[in-house]
Amino acid sequence: MTQKSLPEVLAPTDHFTVLLSATRRGARLARLLTERQLDDWGLSHESATQVVAELASNAVLHGRVAGRDFRLRLRLHPGGALRIEVTDARGDRVPCVHDPAAADAESGRGLLIVEAYAERWGVDPAPAGGKVVWAELAPGRDGP
Repeated sequence: MTQKSLPEVLAPTDHFTVLLSATRRGARLARLLTERQLDDWGLSHESATQVVAELASNAVLHGRVAGRDFRLRLRLHPGGALRIEVTDARGDRVPCVHDPAAADAESGRGLLIVEAYAERWGVDPAPAGGKVVWAELAPGRDGP
């Protein structure tokens, strides 16, 4: 009997996805899991954890629907760019992208942090009436 050999996988894992409860505890866990995953990938994580903390908090505060979780997804692209996605259940509550008026509102300040760390960010529709708020961080950038 001959055995087929499988090709060796040389590329590191380049994505991480987890469902978390739409609670303060879930938001905190999102930040901690991001730190751990980026450590595993050998990346610094100050910028990413700040962005995850803000997006996860927003998902809990503004995107929560009883009985539904939010999803955190991290994608490491070739070259080291990191895409962070947080999906929540409230597609009807979309943050104002680059809205100067949001900077004056108490609930809009966190998005200024996201904008300071990210090369770009935005919002896309998600299945079942939800939304994905995403941010892309340049490789090697660990601060605003």
